[in-house]
Amino acid sequence: MGRVDREGDATETKMTQRLSKEDLRLLDAYWRAANYLSVGQIYLLDNPLLTTQLRPEHIKPRLLGHWGTTPGLNFVYAHLNRAIRAWDLNAIFVTGPGHGGPGVVANTYLEGTYSELYPHISRDEIGLRRLFRQFSFPGGIPSHAAPETPGSINEGGELGYCLAHAYGAAFDNPDLLACCVVGDGEAETGPLATSWHANKFLDPAQDGAVLPVLHLNGYKIANPTVLARIPDEELLALFEGYGYRVHVVAGSEPATMHEQMAATLDAVVEEIGASSTPPGKARGPTVRVGR
Repeated sequence: MGRVDREGDATETKMTQRLSKEDLRLLDAYWRAANYLSVGQIYLLDNPLLTTQLRPEHIKPRLLGHWGTTPGLNFVYAHLNRAIRAWDLNAIFVTGPGHGGPGVVANTYLEGTYSELYPHISRDEIGLRRLFRQFSFPGGIPSHAAPETPGSINEGGELGYCLAHAYGAAFDNPDLLACCVVGDGEAETGPLATSWHANKFLDPAQDGAVLPVLHLNGYKIANPTVLARIPDEELLALFEGYGYRVHVVAGSEPATMHEQMAATLDAVVEEIGASSTPPGKARGPTVRVGR
């Protein structure tokens, strides 16, 4: 998370100046809080604030939900929220990785929506314990972003349909930006592989916009992913051939990543705003996060 394509370098320098050090600090603080809430849902039955020494009985006997995809989902969610506020966007966040469910729940809890709908999951230590305990637990909630999750329109366990949902939302809402995170594991499914071509039917003048984000973390349930094992040049050529303009955000240092992701999203929003796309040009941007 830290590398952009050559075309984006100049844009990155200009756009990053819009964010202050305090903005970046708050983005990182939000992201880390969402990560803690996510990992707590996966692992903890009790001791939600770690106020006492962690003991085996505090840990769930069976773990569901995947940590690997979740920090990336929280990362995109935090940055999309910043872009929504900065640009006054009408936007929707669609997430495909099924077991990233704890991330979606964590963010709705941080925002307060979860407690509004479920008052017993209060914004205090008691509510936090209930939030952690209920996740993927008997009598609780599923490990996916199921219908119980506030705002959910896509049950993430059925891998491969997120991008089709995002394009459908854009076709129905001409002022909508649908940001869709695609896991590189689900990218290998038939429905998702076909959905990349939905941009051929999208008219920038009359329809909403779709921003696919390929979360290229390198692994699916049990194996390395195909898209993470092909050369960068081939991967970029693949998505350019699909009709997308590609921005790459890749690396491992959070501070650098926040700067580059913020700059990239700002550049993409500007591109979308100016996209009365002539025939034969790229039909929309896509962002790759990973490697």
